[in-house]
Amino acid sequence: MTAPQPSQFVEHLRHAGHLRSAEAAGRTGAGMSESAAPGIARGQNGSSKLWELTDLSANEFADEAARFYGCERVTLQQLLAGAPLAEAFSPRFLRETFVYPYRSADSHIVLAVADPSDQAARRAAEIVLGPDIAIAIATHEDLVVVLDRRLAEEAVAEEGGRDGLPAPRDDDIESLRDLASGAPVVRAVNDLLEKAIELRASDIHIEPFLNGLVVRMRIDGLLRSVVAPSGVLPHAVISRIKIIASLNIAERRLPQDGAARLRAGRSEIDIRVAIMPTQHGESAVIRILPKDRNLLVVDKLGFSPADERRLRRLLKLPHGMIVITGPTGSGKTTTLATILSILNEPSRKILTIEDPVEYEIAGVNQSQVKPAIGLTFATALRAFVRQDPDVIMVGEIRDSETAHVAIHAALTGHLVLTTLHTETAAAALPRLLDLGVEAYLLRSTLRAVIAQRLVRQLCERCKTRTTLGAGDFSEDPRLAALGFRVGESLYSPCGCERCGGSGYRGRLGVFEVLELDNELRSLIGERTDGHKIDQAAIKAGMTTMLDDGVAKCRAGLTSPAEVLRVTTTR
Repeated sequence: MTAPQPSQFVEHLRHAGHLRSAEAAGRTGAGMSESAAPGIARGQNGSSKLWELTDLSANEFADEAARFYGCERVTLQQLLAGAPLAEAFSPRFLRETFVYPYRSADSHIVLAVADPSDQAARRAAEIVLGPDIAIAIATHEDLVVVLDRRLAEEAVAEEGGRDGLPAPRDDDIESLRDLASGAPVVRAVNDLLEKAIELRASDIHIEPFLNGLVVRMRIDGLLRSVVAPSGVLPHAVISRIKIIASLNIAERRLPQDGAARLRAGRSEIDIRVAIMPTQHGESAVIRILPKDRNLLVVDKLGFSPADERRLRRLLKLPHGMIVITGPTGSGKTTTLATILSILNEPSRKILTIEDPVEYEIAGVNQSQVKPAIGLTFATALRAFVRQDPDVIMVGEIRDSETAHVAIHAALTGHLVLTTLHTETAAAALPRLLDLGVEAYLLRSTLRAVIAQRLVRQLCERCKTRTTLGAGDFSEDPRLAALGFRVGESLYSPCGCERCGGSGYRGRLGVFEVLELDNELRSLIGERTDGHKIDQAAIKAGMTTMLDDGVAKCRAGLTSPAEVLRVTTTR
């Protein structure tokens, strides 16, 4: 009896109403030649998978194919339970044909296939394993999973490679590159990027664990779990991200960093990619930098009217240093970029050295550090002073050399803007001294320190007014330290569709602006006490981050829980 042909199966699906559209039916109709008929589930290098043109799931399609061709239907559990026979074949052959040979529990040799009409793959398997082979049908996704797991186990068992780890073979790398370029993987990564933009996420965290991929997105500063891509290999997803960021997909043992500019949905975005090897594979963190953010406006940062006036007055100074402090992710770069946009006039030359360049500002000469070729913050700063700039921005002071060059640049007639990692504004002074900056230079050059944090902003659509009761103060005694009273009316988060049920949408800063006057400069010495400077600045009228946060709570912009989450009471 003659075996069914691919075109007959296409015709069967068409009559059953499983093809998605008349166009799909026309493209895959019985009128085309046998050689042109698409396979049921060819690899990423072959023709389009027929099941993608149907309204069936992968499992339903495999069930339909098993019934039509009269073959056994096997699941992923059955594939994994069998004794693998994959070592007799090259990984490239198995991945390109999507076949998996194994010995079943009853000792029969089984060839699991996605396309039972692929006679060439069947004949090749018979040459290696003998003619007595049973054909079983599995889904494309199940075959991908079992092949990846079994081939990885074989690779680990082999000797060779650095540090006892197997070196990836050329055919493995090419197969992985082909898989990562296939439609399902490309679509999965694009869907992640589009979802991140839709949710206003700043980062995507893709993390491999024993049970599969975990995907989380940082939305308004907090991580939120989302559904991981299904039906695609974790390795393929990471490889696709590497390809986008122009990284080496063959390197799986060392961290890698890359960047790309691409279009996701209707948005054009820049991304920064960081790859890190972990116990169960490679994790990826994608920082999303939309190009049309329109964030560089002082009003959107969250400065109080008094602090904004103080900032604008400081920016009129011809020289000196202004430092922005705060932990990673506190919005320092956004504040610096906003300050640069204020200073950005044709009469000023502005140079920046950053790592990386996150905001591209027209009219500003921006450079990115490249330690591999010796372009560091310090070397760039030395070159900057010969470029006759008016304003210099240093992305971060990380070491003594950068601190000294920045201080001397401020001393020789430039306005220097930079960032530092400290808890409070006052703590920046002992930190700079600790980096080796002389006290007399600090007194001469430092004009102000701005400390900041980011708090989530209450959703305007669903925030509700509540009254603080005694129970609230017993639950969190810090409320009294903030100056709130029993019976005081504030807004609290509720949750709606617009904010994703969190009660918050967007972020704004809480700030403290420490402007150095003569009294504060007199406190700067070799053993400067940050606490004394802090108290003197508060006495002179500085609004602390806590006070700024409380004012924003009373204005209905955020909640006490948010202020307490990102700041500490003095």
